[in-house]
Amino acid sequence: MRLLKQLLPVMVVAFIGGQLVATVQDNALLCLVLGTATPVLALFVYAKVVRWSERRQPVEVAVKGATARVGLGVLIGVAWFGAVIGNIAFNGAYRVDGFGSVTGPVGLFGFMAAAAVTEELMFRGVLFRIIEGRTGTWVALVVTSVLFGAYHLLNPDATLWGAIAIAIEAGGTLAAAYAATRNLWVPIGLHFGWNFAEAAIFGTEVSGNGQTHGLLHSVTSGPAMITGGQFGPEASGSAVTFGVLLTIVFLWVARRRGNLVPRRRGARAATTATVAQ
Repeated sequence: MRLLKQLLPVMVVAFIGGQLVATVQDNALLCLVLGTATPVLALFVYAKVVRWSERRQPVEVAVKGATARVGLGVLIGVAWFGAVIGNIAFNGAYRVDGFGSVTGPVGLFGFMAAAAVTEELMFRGVLFRIIEGRTGTWVALVVTSVLFGAYHLLNPDATLWGAIAIAIEAGGTLAAAYAATRNLWVPIGLHFGWNFAEAAIFGTEVSGNGQTHGLLHSVTSGPAMITGGQFGPEASGSAVTFGVLLTIVFLWVARRRGNLVPRRRGARAATTATVAQ
């Protein structure tokens, strides 16, 4: 019941905000405004329902230190995608033909902010945290990664392999980032940095949602295992490889900090409700 009490309100905000942003996606300014308003409302709702259902302060979204943590996540996310697209370009499957849209990245900022915040609140803030409290870190990581990959099957150009790749690389990395830091700001920044670099900077497809109008006008061609095909670079072999490596690094940090919760049954993990390190 605690899971539903927290998940449903955040899902409602995510759905309504997503529909509004999709409606005005051709208007960069409105997309920016609605896209940034959605995560603010989602964070407010999440904090409220956590206080109500768990009778504690939602320290995982504490305002103190949020800017630095989001910034760190963004830097890692941009560098992560930069490594992936660099590898695709090295294999001759990505090229830049010139500059693309100037206003496109403005609207995409709002769109990606809404997606990053609402998805992290749902999958890491609610699902991973609560499942981890019942079963431990490893089970929670596997379960939420599978659910996160399946969630992306709803996208227009979704493929089974794309969903599997998302589950392995993004689901694992983002859950591990939360486990390592015990706050949602780093995973939010990481998620946003990856998506923004992918769409608004390099102008590639994002999770089967079609071509985007980014800062660069690019062309991606070649074998699907290298480029990711219609699903986008997230379904490429390099994305999976780098994602697994980053997951290992975050899990190593989590282990060093004593943040890995051992497998348990019917008990809540005290670590998931402690102040972020």
